[in-house]
Amino acid sequence: MFEPRRVISLSGTPGGIENLVIVGSGPAGYTAAIYAARANLKPVVFEGYQVGGVPGGQLMTTTEVENFPGFPDGITATGAAAKRLGLPHEDEFWSRGISACAICDGASPLFKGQVLAVIGGGDTATEEALYLTKYARHVHLLVRGSMLKASKAMQDRYDQIFNNPNITVHFNTKTVDVVSNTKGQMSGVLLQKIDTGEESVLEVKGLFYGIGHSPNSQLLEGQVELDTAGYVLVKEGTAKTSVEGVFAAGDVQVFLLSAGSGCIAALSVERYLVTNNLLIEFHQVF
Repeated sequence: MFEPRRVISLSGTPGGIENLVIVGSGPAGYTAAIYAARANLKPVVFEGYQVGGVPGGQLMTTTEVENFPGFPDGITATGAAAKRLGLPHEDEFWSRGISACAICDGASPLFKGQVLAVIGGGDTATEEALYLTKYARHVHLLVRGSMLKASKAMQDRYDQIFNNPNITVHFNTKTVDVVSNTKGQMSGVLLQKIDTGEESVLEVKGLFYGIGHSPNSQLLEGQVELDTAGYVLVKEGTAKTSVEGVFAAGDVQVFLLSAGSGCIAALSVERYLVTNNLLIEFHQVF
C-alpha cells in the first residue's frame, strides 16, 4: 500500500527540490514529461542543444546534471546522434543534400525523383537504399568494404538489393567529399576506390548516411552502467538504470522504443517517488 501523497500548490517547492528532472527533449523526453505532468509531478525538462545541428531531435543535454544533485529522481532521455564522416563540406550541405534518415527525408521534394547515394554496408544502409527506391530515380549504395555486412535477416533480402535495377552497389568505395554546382547546390560526391586510389565524381542530388548512431551518454560515463557501445543499460521491461532513482528512456538506452519508453519511465518514476515517500504532488490553483 502506497503512503499518502503530500499535496502543495504551484506557488513553490520546499527547499527548491524538484520531483523529477528530465534530461533531453526528444520524443522520449517529451512523452515522459507529459505523463509525469498528468501525475502532477511538475517535471523539469532540460532541452539541451542539437548535436551537430541535426534537425528534429537527437539532442545532447546541457550541464548541471553530473550527479543529479537535489533531485529525488531523474529521467535520462538524451537520445542518440547519427554518426558522421567529417567530410570537408559536410556541415555546409547537411539538410541541404545530406541526411541521416531516409524515412524522414526520402519523400521530400529535394530528393524525390532524383539520383541518390547511401553510404554504408550494414543493415541501416541496405534498408535505407531499399526504402529510397520508392521515391528516387536511382540509388547508389557506397560500401567501403568488399562485401555487405548485414545481419542474417537482411542477408535474406540481398536479392532485393543486387537484382534491383534501381540500385547499384559500389564496393571498395570511399566517399571523399560532396561536390556542388555553380549555384551552390549539391551535384555529386567525390569517390575514391580503396584498392586503386582512383578518384571519380558520381552525380547525385542527395547523400544519405547509413552508418549508425552514437548514444548521447557522455555525461553518464562512470555514473550509470553502460554497454560497450555507450548505451544505458536498463532492466528489461522497465526504465530502471543501475543507479537507484535514475531512469533512462529513448534512443540513449537499450531495448524499448523512444516514445513508449518515455511513458514507461515517467510511470516508473511516479511509483518510485510514492513508494519512497518522496512525492510532492502539484495541483493547479484556480
